[in-house]
Amino acid sequence: MADKKLSGKIAIVTGGSRGIGRGIALRLARDGADVIIGDVLVDDMNQTKADIEALGVKATVMTCDVTREEDVTALVARAVADYGKLDIMVANAGIANIKLMTETTAEEWDRIFAVNTKGVFLADKAAAHQMMKQNYGKIINCASIAAFDGFAFLGGYSATKFAVRGLTQALAKELGKYNIQVNAYCPGIVGTKMWELIDEKMGPYLGNAKGETLKQYTGLITAGRVSVPEDVANFVSYLASSDADYMTGQSVMIDGGIIMN
Repeated sequence: MADKKLSGKIAIVTGGSRGIGRGIALRLARDGADVIIGDVLVDDMNQTKADIEALGVKATVMTCDVTREEDVTALVARAVADYGKLDIMVANAGIANIKLMTETTAEEWDRIFAVNTKGVFLADKAAAHQMMKQNYGKIINCASIAAFDGFAFLGGYSATKFAVRGLTQALAKELGKYNIQVNAYCPGIVGTKMWELIDEKMGPYLGNAKGETLKQYTGLITAGRVSVPEDVANFVSYLASSDADYMTGQSVMIDGGIIMN
């Protein structure tokens, strides 16, 4: 059982309605934090809100398109208005686009950068303004193992995650004097709807039937199994806590040993 190490803390999780984001939101709640979710999936968001409240903490949900600065700014303003502060920002929202680079349209390229990179930038920026006033805070970004190794058929996605890794390093250097730590988590193969999509769309390029691509990539995992959102959430819980006060500017792979540095 979690030790309530985040009691009294206020956390925002973008894209927190399902998948890894939901796992993170629930774990932070189990740790005692009150959680604000910003997402565009209203039904899933309301279900996650109910599940968080069942853990005995407060939950707030707000429709938020992370590509719109006014939405993200309003999300942070809501947290401060309702709770008086913001301790933790988890910039989790993200999408995938599975295509050969030669088949990727300019519109698809712009869209994935808008969500995966601009969305992280906007969340980090809005959180940083509040945390600088407080002189403390935790900013936690969603990167990927694709931030270290560009994957075929995921060129745009890989580029966005390399960008998040660079942003995490630069922002950590800028905000260190304000006692704000900035880190990123880098999942590998997680059993979520995103990986169902990757399996479906990548399969034809590889000549694989449904399920075979996931099986093929699972063979790369040293731990021998596909991860679940809770595996990632456990590490985010650490980054959000005072245990990680001396850790900043890092992008850490939580991938079961697919890539080892």
